[in-house]
Amino acid sequence: METIHLRHPYQSTAHLDSPIVVALGFFDGVHLGHIGVLENAKRLAEQQGAQLGIMTFYPHPKEVLGKQPEAFRYLTPIPEKLSLFEQHGIDKAFIVEFTPEFASLSKEAFLDEILSPLCVTGVSTGFNFTFGRYATGTPDDLQVLGKNRFETVTVPPIMQQDQPISSSRIRAALSNGEIALARDMLGRPYRVKGNVIPGDQRGRLLGFPTANIRLEQPYYYPKLGVYIVDVWVPDLQLRSFGIMNVGIRPTFTHTEPDIRIEVHLLVQDLDLYGKELVVDLLHFLREEQRFPSFEHLKTQINQDRKTADDWIKQEAQANKQVPFQIY
Repeated sequence: METIHLRHPYQSTAHLDSPIVVALGFFDGVHLGHIGVLENAKRLAEQQGAQLGIMTFYPHPKEVLGKQPEAFRYLTPIPEKLSLFEQHGIDKAFIVEFTPEFASLSKEAFLDEILSPLCVTGVSTGFNFTFGRYATGTPDDLQVLGKNRFETVTVPPIMQQDQPISSSRIRAALSNGEIALARDMLGRPYRVKGNVIPGDQRGRLLGFPTANIRLEQPYYYPKLGVYIVDVWVPDLQLRSFGIMNVGIRPTFTHTEPDIRIEVHLLVQDLDLYGKELVVDLLHFLREEQRFPSFEHLKTQINQDRKTADDWIKQEAQANKQVPFQIY
């Protein structure tokens, strides 16, 4: 897959002369609703004998337009998003820089200055795709304005629990600790990746060594608490179940520190410093809490491990686990 970064106005090198069908959208999460848009683009490209492309935008409009006071956190940061696109057979991925100037384009200018120079012959969008100034353009506008220029396919909502699957619903599920619901809408477990950095060794003193993870990208944080996770260590070609804590560790500090992510592997103690960990969330165990003493915390950790072991055995028997995917 070829990745092409674009900024409006395009340089002449951005103009293409080979027909291409593009899936249009922000695609945060690359969830099952997004997959529907990609699959329709693929069918249209096959019908036309055209290349298959995708156009996404970065950074998020909320960051650029000042609608969010803090940095935006993504379900799928750009590297992960691109890996998922490649899995779905995309030939070219266009990443358009979202700027105030880009946001001010009219609906007509979006077609004339963004799509037409790329020789777009077909477009697939979701039912709720918007474009142009103030996000007033709709899929119907795309169909009308694109008439005699390209073919347009609008994908209806993909439903889950009688509601359309959406990135905002997945965020809400993660914030509520509803990990199975998030997985059902994503079509895979929610994933974060990070590198193991030195910690303060408190876990080891408790007999429960943990890997302190620094996230590689601005991932969306799930609900603070303890999770059962599936971990892949690429450098060691090792896969292990584990227990992950996402939180501020209130037993150890009275301040307001940054959120930390710590993972304990349910295998032998390993030297993981400097290694990348790929972590899939499987199940929310409990909320983070403050304990009156280290002994109380140690008792709870042992209980967490037992609960995790029991849950993993039940899931294995029921064969409910989503196979681990490398991307």
